[in-house]
Amino acid sequence: MIKNPQTVSESTPRTHELVKGIGITSAIALVAGNMIGSGIFIVPADIARLVGSPSLLIATWIVTGVMVVGGALAYSELAVMMPRAGGQYIYLREGLGPLWGFLYGWTLFLVIQTGTIAAVGMAFGKFLGVLVPSISPSNWLIHFVHVPLIRLGSIRIGDIDAGLNTQNVVAILVILFLTGINILGVKTGAALQIVLTTAKAILLLSLIILGIFVGRNAQAILSNFGTNFWHDSGWRVMHAVHIGTGASIVTVGSITIVALAQVGPLFSSEAWNNVTFASGEVRNPQRTLPMALVIGCTAVFALYILTNFAYLSVLPLAGTPNAPTVLNRGIQYASEDRVATAMIEQIFGSSGAKIMAGAILVSCFGAANGLILAGARVYYAMAKNGLFFRGAASVHPKYRTPARSLIIQCVWACLLCISGSYAQLLDYIIFAVVMFYILTLLAVFALRRKRPHEPRPYRAVGYPILTAVNIILAIYIDAVLLKYKPQYTWPGLIIVLLGLPFYFLIARGNASRMVSADATE
Repeated sequence: MIKNPQTVSESTPRTHELVKGIGITSAIALVAGNMIGSGIFIVPADIARLVGSPSLLIATWIVTGVMVVGGALAYSELAVMMPRAGGQYIYLREGLGPLWGFLYGWTLFLVIQTGTIAAVGMAFGKFLGVLVPSISPSNWLIHFVHVPLIRLGSIRIGDIDAGLNTQNVVAILVILFLTGINILGVKTGAALQIVLTTAKAILLLSLIILGIFVGRNAQAILSNFGTNFWHDSGWRVMHAVHIGTGASIVTVGSITIVALAQVGPLFSSEAWNNVTFASGEVRNPQRTLPMALVIGCTAVFALYILTNFAYLSVLPLAGTPNAPTVLNRGIQYASEDRVATAMIEQIFGSSGAKIMAGAILVSCFGAANGLILAGARVYYAMAKNGLFFRGAASVHPKYRTPARSLIIQCVWACLLCISGSYAQLLDYIIFAVVMFYILTLLAVFALRRKRPHEPRPYRAVGYPILTAVNIILAIYIDAVLLKYKPQYTWPGLIIVLLGLPFYFLIARGNASRMVSADATE
């Protein structure tokens, strides 16, 4: 993968460094815009089926919000200490060592960032298909191969189709277009992000107003907010869950069921930290980064929780599969899990599907833009340390963007679209995302000990108690997923561990010669 890796260092001309083109508005737009994709419109159905209670549905989003906002408060300390391209990769490298930074960057490139870009691009194609029926995953242009389903205990591998169909062609075109926009300059990408994030915020606010004030349904209100709101939510209530994908069923308490339900909300928010990847291009990072992280994360989760109240105001939580009406299917069995579409259909009738599809297209487009802009900065930083393709460390001489890093990211994300594997890969990475979240919070403690006198213009609010509580909460969630949802955990752990031989065979030999080239930014 890397030939003769060496650190790209001070010999790089200053004129070929990244330009500081991200202000406070752009930074907040990156945080919020990267978080709001297609998840909030879909995952409440899966959560509702798992928890079976309106109050636990809301509690699930609140728990994720506490983790994300708590993480933002802690990450902000690291961000203002090390305002360099690479963000979380830099924090793990400096706090815990080069290996941990590399494993994060490896997983980010292999699955987390590129897989999410592919998924959001495919979601764009899926919802465009509502408006243009010829855009469909079954409309094949070239069908390479079908990989049959293989079961390894509770883990399922395969059942994917590789090739080009009209849906993934649309996804690839979106990725190519947005990569091109971001090559043309960080200011161009950031300006587009502001416009798209504003549109997405308006979309969620419109859903909230429509659900809570305009389209509220008496049957749904009675079902969700009467005595049923606290249904099955007590400390001693036991919930039946399947272990893995098998038939084995166990009962768990309400706290554990909320932890198990974190897969959806975490997927809907896992890109909240992406603004730190572009820290080297943020103006006045000591002020901008903490404000962007805390304001962006808090605002998005306030919108997420209110959006779930809007769903509950229009549709009953409980429903019946394949029922003839939207109301009878409820949130649990909304068609294809498209809860937002079901809500709009209940208010406006059959035209609601097309209204919602158009709105979600804007949301997906904005999320893809932010993910593409931010992710490339990590591979750029890794390449400067000899831990990625050497060419990815270069900066476009005219546009001052990591153009080659953007192109490499684009190629891999497009290949994931063609392979048909992106959805399964994303199922696998939540465990890894939470694991790196834990490690980054531990890096706050490590750097307080290792560098006690280093200037910290911002110190983590609530440290050490709040930071430690978030670590414990995250460890509990990962442990619960490891025990009850191995299909979401072991494959993700294996993906992370696959980076070990690469690091030790190639990168470790270069580690002793590393200099902090990014410190020159």
